[in-house]
Amino acid sequence: MKVGFFITCLVDLMRPGIGLAAVRLIEAAGFEVEVPMAQTCCGQPAYNSGDRETAQALARKLLDEFERHDYVVMPSGSCGGMVRTHYADLFADDPELSYRYAQLQPKVYELAQFLTEVACVASVPGRFEGAVTYHDSCAGLRELGVKQQPRALLKLTGATLKEMEHCEQCCGFGGTFSVKYGNISSAIVDEKCEHIVASGTQAVVLGDLGCMLNIEGRLRRRGNESTRVIHIAEILAGEC
Repeated sequence: MKVGFFITCLVDLMRPGIGLAAVRLIEAAGFEVEVPMAQTCCGQPAYNSGDRETAQALARKLLDEFERHDYVVMPSGSCGGMVRTHYADLFADDPELSYRYAQLQPKVYELAQFLTEVACVASVPGRFEGAVTYHDSCAGLRELGVKQQPRALLKLTGATLKEMEHCEQCCGFGGTFSVKYGNISSAIVDEKCEHIVASGTQAVVLGDLGCMLNIEGRLRRRGNESTRVIHIAEILAGEC
């Protein structure tokens, strides 16, 4: 079975190691991974900003590049939510594209979803000694139903999970939201940082690099150099 791996813009540009870790996990689960090298953006920033024409062009491009694969996996609930939830709107006026998208949609998975629901992994390469807390990213939770999957996978590493207060609350990133409403975004992420620290753990794990960069950046600006911020792919692959 062939998996088309969608790297995502942020992972490609900011933390490519997350993408490499995700690919290794998928391959370890027995799947062949292909990474279309011409891939770019899922179109979410344009869609959220009202630039429908650009979003449609990017959606068509992704459809062309990934529809031949048995599965499409993304290390991001944000991008996964965009493709699986909002592409139907972008293709609504084109019957041919709507039909093609209907074939692609059920094959799209966020990484933790894929590893638990499709690959059904019973073990992972990574081991982690100590306590972690988990941040539920908005799009993954609300658009894809990613909640218990990463928690089940974390247990396989040996980590102790301690839930923070309001683990489902937004971190304040929201892509363009953090740029347009900086003061509000900062207030939201400050509250998230307080909940993370109050959990008494040494690390926060999450499945979306946008949230990861926002939380880690704010923790460091607040003077917290000790709390680690780890993507789910990294801890599962033992690369953290």
